[in-house]
Amino acid sequence: MRERGGSNVTDRGPSGAPEKQGGVLGYVETKVGEEVKNFYDPRFEGRRLFSEVLGTFFLVLVAAGGAVVNAQSGGQIPLAVRVTAPGLMVMAMILFMGAVSGAHFNPVVSVGFAMRGDFPWKRVPGYLVAQLIGSILAVVFLRATLGNIGGLGTTEPGPGISATTALIFEAVLTLGLLSTILGTASGAQNIGVFGAIGVGAYIALAGLWSAPISGTSMNPTRSLGPMIVSGNYHDWYVYIVGPFVGGLLAVGVAWILRGRGGGIRGRMAAQGDVTLNVVDPSTSPHEAPPA
Repeated sequence: MRERGGSNVTDRGPSGAPEKQGGVLGYVETKVGEEVKNFYDPRFEGRRLFSEVLGTFFLVLVAAGGAVVNAQSGGQIPLAVRVTAPGLMVMAMILFMGAVSGAHFNPVVSVGFAMRGDFPWKRVPGYLVAQLIGSILAVVFLRATLGNIGGLGTTEPGPGISATTALIFEAVLTLGLLSTILGTASGAQNIGVFGAIGVGAYIALAGLWSAPISGTSMNPTRSLGPMIVSGNYHDWYVYIVGPFVGGLLAVGVAWILRGRGGGIRGRMAAQGDVTLNVVDPSTSPHEAPPA
């Protein structure tokens, strides 16, 4: 836009349409426009849901599998290893395919992003179903290959720990987890893929000190899969109510710290960048941002 004779005039191209900005601002404008257009393109929804199924499968395979393999091997998997492995797996899955679906793998994360305005509510049900399918498939695989041992990784309050105490722990731990996820997804932090390290480290550290209390689930889907396959629903509400209460608190904390959500960085973290993974580079190349 430039001034002519005291009035503002917008530059227009040969067709009369306003020209796009050049330079870095023009690149950002084009990039954001592509993200929004492709996110709402239903052709990519199957890839996102498959990503959630696959990521949750591997998360639960490690989280529940630690107890199963420990039972099968006669106690060769120490507790510290069993609670650290899920954090490392989440970190790997975020780096592996976070750009496809946002790498939620947890219904609390999907709902939390939606409450922040970073993820459309109409997409939440599909993500929740995909996550539950991935969790069930992982436990079915463990049962089919190693047998119905180790409680199939079912999360329960520790010995002498009441359901109320375990629920409170799950709420507080999930508050920290979702706060970490929302914080590292914020444009104010601007740490990019290093967010995967923060999230994975939090899961591992939380498990190292709190696993004997509640099992450190922080994820209703991680707990529901083993419960459904094993038929053991003991204290099931602890692992649904607790994480969602913690998630609600985390959204409130995020609002206090950073105000409303819905920013570009938050939306891209929650929704992924599926076009980088599915567009043929020979027909639609991604150019580097101009200097």
